Amino acid sequence: MTTDCIFCKIVAGELGCDKLYEDDSVLAFRDISPKAPVHGLVIPKRHVATLDDFTDDDAELLGRLMRTATAIAADHNLEGYRIAMNVNALGGQVVFHAHLHILGGRQMRHMG
Repeated sequence: MTTDCIFCKIVAGELGCDKLYEDDSVLAFRDISPKAPVHGLVIPKRHVATLDDFTDDDAELLGRLMRTATAIAADHNLEGYRIAMNVNALGGQVVFHAHLHILGGRQMRHMG
């Protein structure tokens, strides 16, 4: 845990969240500033700052993050959805605890 990390504080129970899913290694909760009707964040419970900081030993954890996102999509009956991960400041990352965004519940715009 990093003491100044808001997501670490959520994992530790120091801050509340609208929880969507939790297991031993992953926590998912609703984004407090949603960009779609369904907008969840899926995070590893262990602090990892960015996607760049995962190692080969984290392959299973990365898979858990993705499978959690697809399970949330299924729980919300999303026919289509977007999974995104912003990496580093130039990639739009604001909270430096790696996290996936799952967005759905409306037509998603093309990204290019």
